[in-house]
Amino acid sequence: MTEIKIETEFIKLDALLKFANLVSSGGEAKIRIAEGEVLVNGEICTMRGKKLRSGDMVELDGAKVCIK
Repeated sequence: MTEIKIETEFIKLDALLKFANLVSSGGEAKIRIAEGEVLVNGEICTMRGKKLRSGDMVELDGAKVCIK
């Protein structure tokens, strides 16, 4: 599991996927989220603008990222 520290109140899901190098582009993030491939806190999330805060867990293709 990778830990990502953010300095702001939140980060949007699509931006996190790019920042954590789980996807290669914003377009790929949009498609993968829309197709229900991304889990947020163990549940499928199809909202690419979902605000993630400290303590949230994101998973894609078995890779897990925790927000700190």
